[in-house]
Amino acid sequence: MKKRVLVTGGAGFIGSNFCNLKSDVYDVVALDNLFLGSPKNLNSNTKFVQGDACNLEDLQQCGDTFDAVIHLAGTSSAPMFMDDGFADGYVNSVESFVRSIEFARQSGANKFIYASTSSLYGNNPIPLLEDQDVTPPNHYAVTKFCYEHCARCYHQVYPELDIVGFRFMSVYGPNEESKGRYANMISQFLWDIARDLPPVIYGDGEQFRDFTNVADIVQAMELAIETPAGFGNKVYNIGRGESTSFNDIFKTLNAALGKDIEPIYIPNPVKEGYVKGQHADISLIQEELGYQPTVTLKQGIGALVQDLDLAKIRETSSDSLRSN
Repeated sequence: MKKRVLVTGGAGFIGSNFCNLKSDVYDVVALDNLFLGSPKNLNSNTKFVQGDACNLEDLQQCGDTFDAVIHLAGTSSAPMFMDDGFADGYVNSVESFVRSIEFARQSGANKFIYASTSSLYGNNPIPLLEDQDVTPPNHYAVTKFCYEHCARCYHQVYPELDIVGFRFMSVYGPNEESKGRYANMISQFLWDIARDLPPVIYGDGEQFRDFTNVADIVQAMELAIETPAGFGNKVYNIGRGESTSFNDIFKTLNAALGKDIEPIYIPNPVKEGYVKGQHADISLIQEELGYQPTVTLKQGIGALVQDLDLAKIRETSSDSLRSN
């Protein structure tokens, strides 16, 4: 019998990729309030429930028992906390986490897997290690820091539930269209160049990220589900263990699309804890979960270009307020 897996935020970017890639392995249910997701992202093998992970009643609509709950609902980037999104970002993120982890326990799940963030590291020394001291540099990172501390306290009370947090690096891949300006920079640059629009790059473009294909994120979540119970409360970096500058990403996309678009460089408008560099040490997740990144940056970008649908991205935001 297939294991039953609930994915909150399941119609969003990472959630839909997990559901689509693993619907033949697991009996998957996707819960999503459609803030950043779309049912169109999901294949027909996934049960979809429209609802909010902040609401117990919506969680209960998904079913009574699950083997694992993957919590991906909530905010996904620092710009979501700007302007009027400040208070809602805090309240919704933390409440959805607490509701979901308690629902996981009540549903009999033995694994609770959640999205943390590499933003916690700020501009810590490279490579980034899980045991480094962290001071969240922005409001978004504060919510994920709260997740990790909630998980630690929760496991002390309910040690029968294994809890795994993944500090995602810079994740890119298919199904980001509904995220618009909050999508990964690879996707945003791709959409602009494909429409002959000049992408906006903050600063000089030499900032760098550990760009990781979403298929490798899905791999890690499956490994966490399948790892024998009893390893407790853990937090892992998940990336490729290498980094690439925005300028190099831009050149690669231009070449892949056969274009010669020039970017627009502007002074960095981000005033709250801008991260200049990101490069993960992934030895812990390799040793303990057997994770190995499988999708090279060239392969991942090539797949995005091959599957590019101009009709889908025609209305995608191209403004300069981005998670750049």
